[in-house]
Amino acid sequence: MSEAAMEEAGEADAPAVYLQGIRRQYVQGAATLTILDEAELALWPGQSVALVAPSGSGKSTLLHIAGLLEHPDDGEVYIGGVPTTAMSDAERTQIRRTEIGFVYQSHRLLPEFSALENVMLPQMIRGLKRKEAAKRARELLAYLGLGERVTHRPAELSGGEQQRVAIARAVANAPRVLFADEPTGNLDPHTADHVFQALMQLVHATGVAMLIATHNMELADRMDRRVSIRDGQVIELT
Repeated sequence: MSEAAMEEAGEADAPAVYLQGIRRQYVQGAATLTILDEAELALWPGQSVALVAPSGSGKSTLLHIAGLLEHPDDGEVYIGGVPTTAMSDAERTQIRRTEIGFVYQSHRLLPEFSALENVMLPQMIRGLKRKEAAKRARELLAYLGLGERVTHRPAELSGGEQQRVAIARAVANAPRVLFADEPTGNLDPHTADHVFQALMQLVHATGVAMLIATHNMELADRMDRRVSIRDGQVIELT
C-alpha cells in the first residue's frame, strides 16, 4: 500500500498499523547486520496476529519499531494512516500514550502501587481525572476477573494475576494497537492459557489490533494470522 493510497483511503479504512519498506541494520565491529530489509506488515482493527520466529530474527526489533520505541533506518510506520517517522520525540511519545499499548514477558508493574493504581497511572498521565481513571481501572480489572484484587500490590498477586493487571494497564487508554512480547513466556501452561484468553477477550470486545511475539505455536494457531521473519522480510504463515 503506497503513501498516496493510505492518504486516499483515510483513517477509517486504514490499517491500525502499517509498516512500509522498513529497514533496520546494526553495526557489530566491522560487520553490518541487516535485521529488517524492506519489511512490510499491516495490522487491522480487531485482528490478532502471532509473530513466530527464532530468537535473534528481529521479533523485538519489529515490535519496537512498530511501537515507536525505535526508529527504522528507512521506511515508514503509519499509525491509523498517519506517518510517524518524521515526528518529533514528543509527538511520538504522545502517540505511544494514546494509541499504543505494550505487554511484556515480565509484568513491569510498579511494586509500591496497588493493582488499581497501576491501571490508573497511564490514564492520569494522559490527563484523565483521578475519579474517572479509577472507575475505568475498576471496570477493566473486573472484566479480567480481578475485581476482588484491586487493592492488592503486585507481590500479593499470582503470576497470572500480575500479567492480567499489566494487560489492563496496557489497554487503559483504549489504544489503537496492542503489542505483546512473549506475554505468557514466564507462566505455566494453565496460567498462560488464562492470560491468552484475557488478551483475546479484549481484542474481540474493543476492536484493538494485536501483535504478539511468541514461541508458543499452540497459542499462535488460535490467532487470526501468523507471520514470521525470514531474510529480513515479514512473511505470512499458513
